[in-house]
Amino acid sequence: MSVLFITIEILLAIIIVGVVLLQKSSSLGLGAYSGSNESLFGAKGPAGFLAKFTIVLGLLFLANTIFLGYQLNTQQQKSVFDTAKPAESAPLNAPLNAPLDSGLNQPLQGTLTQPEQ
Repeated sequence: MSVLFITIEILLAIIIVGVVLLQKSSSLGLGAYSGSNESLFGAKGPAGFLAKFTIVLGLLFLANTIFLGYQLNTQQQKSVFDTAKPAESAPLNAPLNAPLDSGLNQPLQGTLTQPEQ
């Protein structure tokens, strides 16, 4: 059953790309070739129809994606956290307030002298 919805997902993605490319933009990408549709969609052309069609396709794509995510998640027996190994570089029994060994927390030693004039 998931193969059917994955196929629908791919088809929706391809159709969305095609519909978005057909819309007119400021640079008139592939929307310049939509002049033959003006008599079918009215005086404004297919702009309103393509915008609404894009929204409908986007909502279908979103619903299909959520359904696929839910369906594939319920098929999993284990979570990613169940199979993850603990980090080996950090010791688990190290105290939280251990001093730093970098020397940045040490006070300055020696005296400060002013340069001679």
